[in-house]
Amino acid sequence: MSLIDAAKTDPAAFGELYLRYVERINNYIYFRTSSVKDAEDLTEKVFFKALSNIKGYRHMGLPFSAWLYRIAHNLVANYYQDRARKPEIALDDVSAQAFIQSDHQPEAQVVKILEIENLLSIIHKLAPIRQELLILKFVDQLSNAEIGKILRKSEGAIKSLYHRTLLELREIMSSEEEGQNA
Repeated sequence: MSLIDAAKTDPAAFGELYLRYVERINNYIYFRTSSVKDAEDLTEKVFFKALSNIKGYRHMGLPFSAWLYRIAHNLVANYYQDRARKPEIALDDVSAQAFIQSDHQPEAQVVKILEIENLLSIIHKLAPIRQELLILKFVDQLSNAEIGKILRKSEGAIKSLYHRTLLELREIMSSEEEGQNA
């Protein structure tokens, strides 16, 4: 019996699945929302929804993580729809600081934080599918085949999207540099 099958009846087995995937799902959501608080809330909802629906889960050739990413993707989409209806300004976001190790050099930390925030602001200018691709590729370090399964696209389509995304990133960064030098 697999861990997933065991999780259908055993909460401890689901706990193991949670521990295996929670960090990846939380990172994915954080990079989609840029909010530590919202990422934590949405990650909790992903696993609550997964727990509620695990009995209906059927292995269809995709990794279990693809199912979790699909739940996360849908919850992030709902998050943005809700925010569009009622905008909110979060004052307690930790932002990029959550990913910076303390090295006792405040100047270096500030530079790292600014670089990460600049990169995130550029990434957020991309279409949502391109943002998602970059998160899955670089944060979660998934292969093109795994990303294709999650996004329901062929591996070739993912390679093409990845190439076009990098070209667009380069174009955005170049235009921002030109704007700063003008």
